[in-house]
Amino acid sequence: MSLQAGQAAPQFTLVSSSLQSVSLADFKGRKVVLHFFPFAFTGVCTTQLCTMRDSFGYYDGLNATILGISVDSPFTLAKFKEENNYQFDLLSDFNKEVSTAYGAIYADFVMGLKGVSKRAAFVIDEEQNIIYAEVLEVATDLPNFEAIAAAVK
Repeated sequence: MSLQAGQAAPQFTLVSSSLQSVSLADFKGRKVVLHFFPFAFTGVCTTQLCTMRDSFGYYDGLNATILGISVDSPFTLAKFKEENNYQFDLLSDFNKEVSTAYGAIYADFVMGLKGVSKRAAFVIDEEQNIIYAEVLEVATDLPNFEAIAAAVK
């Protein structure tokens, strides 16, 4: 099942790369850009998040929060964040519940790994409804950054 624009965003609370609890509800009144990615420290994931890092000021200026989500541990994400100077939180969906709720999960990934986040992007409005949804089936594809930016605007 895939989420569509117009639906309420599934609520969640996850542990961040700074070992804090972060809930979607914390950002009511702001737009939220969620980026799901398979694994920290892989080339395409780094590109996906670095693109958001480099345009961070644009989103911040539009009252939008960026959050990255993967099934990596918070400790791995902390190192990934530090090495790439991401200004936004990375959230650990270690138990795979949020990736599943957003329809952004591979039952089987590469090398026999199961339950890995798909590359996906969602934009959630100030009332916590989805206004943009993109789930990529091919892990090497990148989300449509122009469409994400347009949805936030």
